[in-house]
Amino acid sequence: LEKFAWLISFMKNIKYKDEITYEICRMACESVKLYHKIATHDKIEFNLLNKGIIHFYNNKKQTENAIKANKIYTKAGLNRYRITHDECYSIEPSLKNQKFDSIFYTPSDKTGDIHKFCNNITKLLLKHKKIRLIKKEVIDLKEELKEYDNIVVCAGVNSRKLAKTIGEKLPIYPVKGYSITVNRPGVNAPWVSLLDDEKKIVTSRLGNNRLRIAGSAEFNNLNLDIIQNRVRPLINWCIKLFPAINTNDIKPWAGLRPMTPNMLPITRLSAINDKVWFNTGHGHLGWTLGAITAKKIAEKISRQF
Repeated sequence: LEKFAWLISFMKNIKYKDEITYEICRMACESVKLYHKIATHDKIEFNLLNKGIIHFYNNKKQTENAIKANKIYTKAGLNRYRITHDECYSIEPSLKNQKFDSIFYTPSDKTGDIHKFCNNITKLLLKHKKIRLIKKEVIDLKEELKEYDNIVVCAGVNSRKLAKTIGEKLPIYPVKGYSITVNRPGVNAPWVSLLDDEKKIVTSRLGNNRLRIAGSAEFNNLNLDIIQNRVRPLINWCIKLFPAINTNDIKPWAGLRPMTPNMLPITRLSAINDKVWFNTGHGHLGWTLGAITAKKIAEKISRQF
């Protein structure tokens, strides 16, 4: 029932897609600036790569939609522009000989290893005694509020479960996504991030020896099983686009994206308890929007004191 209620709400939000796209893009641009500031100031190592992203489209209809979307992106402050095939091959040589209906490039896009980023920023905060780590098997917000003045819930798909402990319902559904990591892909693999609009597949480079390829969306509650017929299309796409890539070592993965019906994160005070805050529901853009929503929620909390 929760799934169908979420899907109905999702469909109702489709008519607001342009406004939602604008807001996500605006937040993403601000977030990228914050990440740059954090990485530069604190010298955090996470395989940061500043090579941008190439979006390619395979037919006229996709191109028309891309041109419309570009107007929204420009308004939101993102510099994404159309490039020729020769310019594409110059930016990303591994795409040479591939033909598309249109190609767009965003030079400001950055990639990195989120696992390294989170681990290294946690180590830094622990070193400076900014945080302490507490491990608990079961968490009930009502019990936690006896010990803490304020609680921020940022627990991904489990935020819904935690919110229920104070009687609040969050419109979050776990949308399952798949990825593969091609280890030691060789010299014929891309360095610039790529987005295939038709297949809804995106790639990013994680250092010298890993290529991440992600795509797909599955509505299957909290199931984390890796289903081969979901992984195989990612492998086939990789081989088709980069026939000379080394695919001897591929690691599949599945994760749950905490999606809201309007695709926007929840950053607000609880409607039930004035000591509980929510910073969750980022969907597939968790790291992209993480910095700006953290700043936003911190500013809201600080106004209380």
